Formats: sequence, C-alpha cells, structure tokens
Amino acid sequence: MTRASQFNILALLALLLAGTAHAAPVAPTGKWLAEDIDGGGVIDRLQTTLEIRDDGIVNGMGGCNRYAGSAKIDGTAIKFLPMASTRMACSAAVMKQEGKFHNTLERVRTWRIDQAQRKLLLFDGGGFEMMRLSKMD
Repeated sequence: MTRASQFNILALLALLLAGTAHAAPVAPTGKWLAEDIDGGGVIDRLQTTLEIRDDGIVNGMGGCNRYAGSAKIDGTAIKFLPMASTRMACSAAVMKQEGKFHNTLERVRTWRIDQAQRKLLLFDGGGFEMMRLSKMD
C-alpha cells in the first residue's frame, strides 16, 4: 500500500467518524427554564423548571409545586410519564401556568436542542413547538 493510499484511507475514516459524531443528537439532559408554554409565554420571574437526568428521571418546579417523574427518551423521541407533585396552593395565575405546563408535557413527543441559543425545544406529534426552555447553568 502506498503512502498516498494510506493517507486517503485515513482521510476517509476521519470523514466517516466526523459524520457519525454529528448524527447522534445531544441528549436533552440538564436543567431548563421555561420561556414559552404552548404559545402563551410565561409569567415573568416565575421559575417553571425542567430537569432531565441521564437515566430519564425528571424533576423540577412547576411554578408553585415541586414535581418528579420520568421520561422515556429514544433518539429524538420523548414521552413524559405522569408526574407526582406537591399540593401547595398559589395564586390563580401561577396555578394556571403550572397546570398548562404539566398538560403540555403530556402532549410532547419529540425534542430538539438549539445549541447556538442554548434552548430545548419540545414538539407534539405533529411537529408543532409546544414548549421552549433555556439552559440553566
């Protein structure tokens, strides 16, 4: 085998490896802050959070109550399973947003990360954006 053909093989392998590195989606793990829920925005200064762990465990703050549960993640498909939640009462507006958050999570079927803007986008089965969250550090 000539030096030129060895170089060509190595270059081809590097291209193949680079292509597969971009093919796998980045996992939606981490802690996220809701910016928009079902096209209705969110209440300023209300912390509606979603934390997704590598093992699929989910927890966060709905705005008034803490919640926990799990999600099944397969590639870009995601299904949030029913969540357990504390039962504190807050103002009507806060409770409305919290209810909307949980109802929207139940309808989510796929996800995508916008790495440039550090956003997690959640979509329903028809591909419509249901929720937009920003990465929390």
